[in-house]
Amino acid sequence: MKKLFSFMAIVAIILASNCSRIPENNDPVIGIWYRVDVINTSETNKQTVRQEWIFNDVYLGRYQKYNGSQLDFKTDFSWVADKGVYTISYPGTDMTKDVVSMKESPEGMLLEDVKGETLAKRE
Repeated sequence: MKKLFSFMAIVAIILASNCSRIPENNDPVIGIWYRVDVINTSETNKQTVRQEWIFNDVYLGRYQKYNGSQLDFKTDFSWVADKGVYTISYPGTDMTKDVVSMKESPEGMLLEDVKGETLAKRE
């Protein structure tokens, strides 16, 4: 009886481990994207604002905004890909969704919104 129970336990473990595999996501958007804006606060004083979007392979990511070298804001986001169009949602914030597509330019790969404005550049 012990041998039968052990055999059944081994079969159950093998079946459970085979059913729980996550499909591999090789989407080209995965990685770090950034945008740097320089704001003139006065004639002699400039302020640098850097935004980062870190996309991972489970359709989640992290958005971070730096004011100079100080982390000003960060939140998690989720993303969905549909025929080359990416929708980025920021749950729990008042940030609007970003709808972007990936474009290649002489400067590198860019994420552009529907108006053709650059949201971010690949790092």
